[in-house]
Amino acid sequence: MNHNNVTTFRSYLEAYEHFCKPLCRELDMPQMAFDIVMFLANNPEACTAKEISRSRGFKENILSVNINKLVSEGYLERSSMEGDRRKVRLECTQKARPIIERGRRLQEKFFLEIREGIPQEDLEICQRCLDIVGKNARRIKNMQITEEDCL
Repeated sequence: MNHNNVTTFRSYLEAYEHFCKPLCRELDMPQMAFDIVMFLANNPEACTAKEISRSRGFKENILSVNINKLVSEGYLERSSMEGDRRKVRLECTQKARPIIERGRRLQEKFFLEIREGIPQEDLEICQRCLDIVGKNARRIKNMQITEEDCL
């Protein structure tokens, strides 16, 4: 990824946060708390703080503060995971449903805006490329990297 791609990715995240700002302000909810609720709603299989941190790049201490607040406000609940009681499952509660519904509508509008002007066939090519990049990234994570590889 060249510098321009990294800058584009950062601009994408900034645009998404800008798009979310009015709803977060109305809900009196920090962006990270909104992101946690939406992440859990959209990725119920990735239901631990560690998975959220790894997937979203959130610092664990700040993530923990936001999770605690969401639990105390009744938007999330914790439960032990079957098979490993040390792991804690996070799930959205019924109280979070209106936020999730509005958040999904907001996300759909954002995705329409961000894709404006891109022909469908280009979107399909882009998706195939991203799928391949993801597959390669998972493969690389499992590789043994030596000093020679870094030269």
